[in-house]
Amino acid sequence: MAKGKYDLRVYPGFRAITLLCLVILYSPLIVVMVYSFNASPSITNWEGLSLRWYADVFTGPESAKFKSAARNSFVIALIAATVATTIATLSATAILRGGKFRLRTLSFGLISLPLMVPEIVTAVATLIFFNAIGFDRGLLTILLAHIAFCIPFAYLPISARMQGIETTYEQAAMDLYATRRQAFTRVLLPLMAPGIVSGFILAFIVSLDDFIITNFVKGAGVETLPTAIFGAVKQGIKPNIMAISTMLLGVSVVMVTLSWLISRKDRKT
Repeated sequence: MAKGKYDLRVYPGFRAITLLCLVILYSPLIVVMVYSFNASPSITNWEGLSLRWYADVFTGPESAKFKSAARNSFVIALIAATVATTIATLSATAILRGGKFRLRTLSFGLISLPLMVPEIVTAVATLIFFNAIGFDRGLLTILLAHIAFCIPFAYLPISARMQGIETTYEQAAMDLYATRRQAFTRVLLPLMAPGIVSGFILAFIVSLDDFIITNFVKGAGVETLPTAIFGAVKQGIKPNIMAISTMLLGVSVVMVTLSWLISRKDRKT
């Protein structure tokens, strides 16, 4: 019996359900984006298009707070994504290319565990751990928590890419008198580059947008962009908050699009 591809679009109600899901997911984002260009200081009245709230983010009375929070977010995300991607690459190499060893299944389970555990549980456990060892909360605790949380997100595309690479490439390199290290650095690593870049981008976005874990492990007076937005919202929703949210959404969209383009190019080659 020939295997055929199922076209879900032929099933009754598929288009309506898809459209409903898209509306529920994206209509709040569209509302935020539209009202970030509202000239009125009120979020309920529309007075025309304006960029005043985007200018307010950089020059307004709260600009210093948001600039500091954004700097913290991007620095933490960059370092956390770099370290997490490095650890994920080494882990994928050990699990997928290291042969059979006793703790292989356990190692994979430990890497995947943060994806299955609710984020609030991870946040509480991380807070308890830092308190138990007497570690003062601040930027360093946020960074350490983000590194641990981002490793599985970086591991997924890296391991998927490595699984698609035949071991014959490395074997051929070693047949040509390359050492295992040379086969890894000069053959396997360049082939893994698209997966590594995708893993880095995914880890960067996860760290940049994280709120729950950051809110638990941050110290007094230390803010990232998501926690600064949350603090400002508690005092009332202002149009400048919508402008910041729109810019943060734009960064996420650009990064995700870049990851998709890299993956698409990799599939073509």
